[in-house]
Amino acid sequence: MAVIFPGSTEDVSAVLAQASEAAVPVTPWGGGTAVGVGASPARLGIVLNLGRMSGLLEHEPGDLTATVQAGMPLRALQTALGERGQWLSLDPPDGDVATIGGVLSANASGSRRHLYGTARDVLIGITVVCADGAVIRGGGKVVKNVAGYDIPKLFVGAYGTLGVIVEATVKLRPRADEEVLLAARFASLKDCALAVRQLLLSDLIPSAVDVLDGDAAGALGLSREHAVLVVGFDGLAEQVAWQRGEFERIILDSGGDGIVELPSVMWASLPIAARLAVADTVAVMRMSVLPARVTELIERAGTMARGAGLRAAFSAHAGVGTVSGALAGRPESINAIVATLREWRSAARAAGGHAEIEQAPLAVKERVDPWDDAGASLRIMQRIKARLDPKGILNPGRFVGAI
Repeated sequence: MAVIFPGSTEDVSAVLAQASEAAVPVTPWGGGTAVGVGASPARLGIVLNLGRMSGLLEHEPGDLTATVQAGMPLRALQTALGERGQWLSLDPPDGDVATIGGVLSANASGSRRHLYGTARDVLIGITVVCADGAVIRGGGKVVKNVAGYDIPKLFVGAYGTLGVIVEATVKLRPRADEEVLLAARFASLKDCALAVRQLLLSDLIPSAVDVLDGDAAGALGLSREHAVLVVGFDGLAEQVAWQRGEFERIILDSGGDGIVELPSVMWASLPIAARLAVADTVAVMRMSVLPARVTELIERAGTMARGAGLRAAFSAHAGVGTVSGALAGRPESINAIVATLREWRSAARAAGGHAEIEQAPLAVKERVDPWDDAGASLRIMQRIKARLDPKGILNPGRFVGAI
């Protein structure tokens, strides 16, 4: 295996062209924060580290757009944009290390996804090097770009299996005048679910709506004996003050109490609260269901884990229906871990959703497919892969259906 650090798009093109000709596998590499997602590559060859391609190429504050190289860390981009009072509305886990290319390839997002969406929603233009070394560009450099096929979205969430992202143009937002993160505790997850329902039916516009079970809440220094609802608001100071007051009223009407304001540093911990709660985390599964089924799924999955003699913790982006479950275990617990992950996936499917493994030992992934069944769409995905990467050199075997 070799590691190559290209310094330009032309370098990436040259490497891929030669790798394709020799049928050598290539693994694109950003910050390495999502390396545990999916199956291990079926073959190893070249690791293409984009760390040298880390520049902010253009920033148009008036147009609220920026063009950046894929190897630029998200935190560095946010710092540069912040100097002009703007930001990229993404807050994925491990944002200090994750790169722009990696965030796009994983379609990563965090708690603010509730209001601002995922990486797919901020991308307006892209430059990609295909498996044969061809350089393609899609989208544009302005927000109002509606002509032609939406090529950029094809590469978002593909985990580097269709091409290597080298540049991206993204749309930005002005920094809010004020932002608050509030937490309220509840006697049970059911009571917490009632508050979430009332919140989503209200006139409030939260930027985040997260639910934590007792263990995940305890990991953030909150009440370990209660379910906790964490909500964010941003905007003009007067708007935030009004929304805060209305939120407190909803909480009290729903039987909650203990409302506290959390420090801003807590934003980074919210998406990984379940992982933080389990010191010896051995597996993490992301389950996506309808928002109305979130707390029901957490309760059911927790019961399954306890029944197998395992410890588990859960956090959820309740407004969008994404639940993260972390399992603790020892090497001798492998059978119980495998059985529990299978039960969690079945529970997610029963709730009308699906589930993927975000983190697990190879021994677990060999027995439980990291990806859920893609159904009929798998045939389309396989045809796209065959067209863009006919020799299968880009992250071979890592994605859905061993693509």
